[in-house]
Amino acid sequence: MRKLILLFGLSMLLANCEVSEEKGLIVDKAMVVSARQEASKIGSEILKKGGNAYDAMIATHYALAVVYPVAGNIGGGGFMVYRANDGKTGALDFREKAPITAHRDMYLDSLGKVVKNKSILGANAVGIPGSVAGTFEVHEKFGTLPFKELIQPSIDLARNGFKVTEKQAKSINSAKEKINKVNNYTTLFEKKWKKGDLLKQEELAKTLERIRDFGKDGFYRGETADLFVNYVTNLGGIVSKQDLEKYEAIWRKPISFDYKDHKITSMTLPASGGICLAQILKSIEPFDLSNIDHNSTKYIQLLTEAERRSYADRANFLGDVDFVKVPIDSLTDTNYINQRMASFSWDKATPSSEVSHGKVLGYESNETTHYSIVDQFGNAVSVTTTLNTGYGSKVLVKGAGFFLNNEMDDFSSKPGVPNVYGLIGSEANSIASEKRMLSSMTPTIVEKDGKLKMVLGTPGGSTIITSVLQNIINVVDYNMGMQESVNQPRFHHQWLPDIIKMEPNGFKKETKRKLNTLGYEILEKNSLIIGKVDAILVLPDGKLEGGADKRGDDTAVGF
Repeated sequence: MRKLILLFGLSMLLANCEVSEEKGLIVDKAMVVSARQEASKIGSEILKKGGNAYDAMIATHYALAVVYPVAGNIGGGGFMVYRANDGKTGALDFREKAPITAHRDMYLDSLGKVVKNKSILGANAVGIPGSVAGTFEVHEKFGTLPFKELIQPSIDLARNGFKVTEKQAKSINSAKEKINKVNNYTTLFEKKWKKGDLLKQEELAKTLERIRDFGKDGFYRGETADLFVNYVTNLGGIVSKQDLEKYEAIWRKPISFDYKDHKITSMTLPASGGICLAQILKSIEPFDLSNIDHNSTKYIQLLTEAERRSYADRANFLGDVDFVKVPIDSLTDTNYINQRMASFSWDKATPSSEVSHGKVLGYESNETTHYSIVDQFGNAVSVTTTLNTGYGSKVLVKGAGFFLNNEMDDFSSKPGVPNVYGLIGSEANSIASEKRMLSSMTPTIVEKDGKLKMVLGTPGGSTIITSVLQNIINVVDYNMGMQESVNQPRFHHQWLPDIIKMEPNGFKKETKRKLNTLGYEILEKNSLIIGKVDAILVLPDGKLEGGADKRGDDTAVGF
């Protein structure tokens, strides 16, 4: 009898949604795609209760802070791009900021050289977190369900625990030595973790309860703020209570542009993703991709040369628009982009040493995480959030149970010196008091004929932009489904270092041989993963197809 009931339940599930390796999950009304099944399920349950995409965003965000501590967070920050059901778009910047006492040369020694790891490991690497402020901004503007109802599932999850996956156990174990090194007490991550272990986080549960009970002040003031500041100060950091009290998330106008009868909306500065995405897509738009095979030599060559030029501009011009004047309109102008591509040749690579930034008129982590949500009312949100590198600074706030970011490394510690991702920065992204650091995060929404078509984004540090780019092209130019697109092997070029990074086992040997002949250097490692794209595609019949990246434990849940 029990077997019959299980079979009936399974048949009912399959009747409401379809799943296949090629297509992924297909549902009728609403969907959440995130890095963990538990978080996607919590977000989806909020939608089932009648909450909207913004309610689900808040619930999903806090759930990821519990079940995905490598990147999900309350001690980090990020960006949200949204499209309301009336077609209006907008963006929220809850990026971290430099502490008030931060200064341009804080990571240099007496000889003016960058002190190794000072901006990456430990309390000196910490920027002022924006995630909690961001969720309250979203709730105040768009929320429909009580905030307490949105955060409670995560409190329960932290207190009762969840089962660690195999990939997660490897991740925690690989970071354990650094976590132990920078903290002055025995953290709960010290044991050797294995698949199926139960991870309970009582201190984090109590921190989330203070947020539930006291709102934004439950994090930026009071007991949590005291625990945060006292611990960071004890470890030699410079974050103050005034830093926390002054932090505010900012609503910004997103970058919007057209590409082959599609409207692309993405994040603006201090996220570089929108500008770079516009530059690269406009660079390749004059070329007929219908005559170029996907992931062929010509395809990789064209995208690489467009990426090379865009990342060179990124390094020179881009920074926090509240501090520096950035010529956004000029950088995304079609004539300017055509001039930049004029030196492109099918016959040979353009060495990065010959490509500097252009002359214009006028004047993040491999372990970031992304989630995409579409609700039953037609609202869509695309959110990318991070601690920067895996587990951020590795500082786990004593008594509060959450990791702190190491976003200060996303500044130019010294203009011209690469950061942990190899990205070069200029004076525009130098450190300054209360300035937001430049990011590669690229939460993006795609429309066609005035209707929502795709919601996407990815982690991946400097590779975020190119991963989002390739998935847009996969769907728009090569008519792939969402899961099919996400499954494709990816490559990346960022101007410096002058190499094409390629995921293993996905590209033909002849393609790589031809690229070498043309002068391209290829880096291919067995462990190389470029992004973990989580995306939703609106199908012609109005159903939703999820693309959950199998490079991680990412999962789509919907109804």
